[in-house]
Formats: sequence, C-alpha cells, structure tokens
Amino acid sequence: MILKPLDILKVANQETVDTSMDLLYSKEQHIPGSIQYSIKRYYSQHPLASEDTGMMVYHYHNSHPDKNYLELRYCTTGNRYCEEKSCAKCNELPTNNCSGKSQTVDVFTFHFTSTFLNQFTHNVKVSNRKDEVLAFKHPSSFTKIFPVCSRKRNVLDSLLNHSYSGSLENIFVNAKMHELLLYSLECLVDEKEEGFACKFLENDLDREKILNAREVLLKHIGEPITIKELSRKVAINECYLKKGFKEIFGTTIFDFYQQQRMEHAKYLLYEKGLSVTDVSALLGYSSISHFSTAFKKHTGLKPCELLLR
Repeated sequence: MILKPLDILKVANQETVDTSMDLLYSKEQHIPGSIQYSIKRYYSQHPLASEDTGMMVYHYHNSHPDKNYLELRYCTTGNRYCEEKSCAKCNELPTNNCSGKSQTVDVFTFHFTSTFLNQFTHNVKVSNRKDEVLAFKHPSSFTKIFPVCSRKRNVLDSLLNHSYSGSLENIFVNAKMHELLLYSLECLVDEKEEGFACKFLENDLDREKILNAREVLLKHIGEPITIKELSRKVAINECYLKKGFKEIFGTTIFDFYQQQRMEHAKYLLYEKGLSVTDVSALLGYSSISHFSTAFKKHTGLKPCELLLR
C-alpha cells in the first residue's frame, strides 16, 4: 500500500488520517477570534508517494460572511521523531529505552477566519487575486494544490524542532504561521506582478534588513520600540524601512506590531488565564485602559469578555 500526501491532506482536519498511521504527537490551539492550528505527527507503516504537498482551501459564503475562512494544509515526510528525550543524541540507533527514532508523516492545518484576515486588507485597494482572497472578494470557493518549496519546508520544520515554551512558543508559532500565509499566497499572485516596487528590495542585503526588522519587533512584544530605534538596529533609514516592510509583509510596521501584541494577549488571557492587569503589564502598556482600548479595537472584544469564553 502506498499513501498519497494529497489524500492525507483532504482529511487532515479529521481525528485519524489513516488506519495504517499511528499518531505520535499532537499539538493544537483554538483561541476564539485568533489563528487556529493543528500539528499532528504520524508513524506510517507504508511509504508515501510523491513529494511534500500543500493545499489552500478558500471557503466563501456570500450570504453568511461570518462563515468565510482560509485554511492552509501541508503534509511533509522525511523527519524523525523520538519520544525518549534522554536519548535524543543517540544518532538514531536503538537504545535500552527505545527502538530508534521513527520516520514521520507530519500534517499541519492552519485556519484563518475572515475577521482575522480583515486586518490586512481594511485600508488596501483590492487590485489582484491575492488581495481578493485576503479580503474575501473572490466570489467562489476553491481548493488549490501547490508544492512545498524550501522556504515553506524550513518554516514547517522549525515548528517541529524549536525549543521555545510558554509565551515565547506562542510568539514564535504565531510569527511562523504568518510566514506560511505569506509564502502560500504568493502562489496566487498574478503573472504580471513581478519584481519589487521598491527597487532597493532587489538587493539581498537590504531585503534581509527588512526581515531582521520583523524579528526585532517580535523580540520586543513587551518592550515597545520606536521606528527610529528599529531602523538603527537593522542599519537602514526609516523611509526605506517603512516602505520595504509594507511591500514585503503587506502591512505597516505599527499595524503588524499591534497585531502581534494583541494575538499574544489573546493567548495569555485565554490559554494561560492571566488577569487583564498582568497581561497589560507584560505587554508594556502604561495603563489597563490603554490596553483594553487597543485590544477591543483589534478583536472587537473587551479583554474580560475573552476570559468568559
């Protein structure tokens, strides 16, 4: 029997992918109004046919816009998994505690609601298919299959192998999911859209500075940083920083930073059960009222309302 990644992806949101596949590891997050994801690692008794596969599911409901969503699914192979942490450096040889690392089939599902994606398009003129999908202006549902390029594969592997935990894990996973959304949407860009509008981004070094700026912002979730400070840290002038960031990530530095902070706030409130006071302080707000106002603007809810869900 030979398994096909495409068949696995079609049932990726079900509890069991295949009777011949044993679940080794599972990680899920379902925060209301936020990104929802599932990572499942399986051991397969049979080989997989073809290469790693990705799938984009665009669900559009004209009369019920609240039911619109975008889902990304991936199936990758070739990784290894070992439950026995004490023999992590056994070079994949059998030990007294385990029979060696298991080669895995890894299935990822990332679910984005229309409300969540609206933050990227509310002030953008829809001019191409990518924007149509993000804004749910494309008039019909579709499913698109695409190969998993090296960039997507690196992000997916990092989600399996990182060493973060708790709050840092949430920040890391949230950021990686945005990367996957960006890379996957590139499959929808019109053929006429080639190159960069900002010519300096054609330079690898300058493009890397913009990517570094994003990483710096993520490291300062609880320590607000100004654009001037950010530009100094990544050694690029403020004008180039703002224009380059908007072109690469499709949002302003401020909107991206606020979105990341509020997504982390949801995690701290809903998953960790922290108080509004504690979350406000952890995110560097000078007052609870300022935090509550920002949270409601981003989510449509007061912080205390999320605690009650």
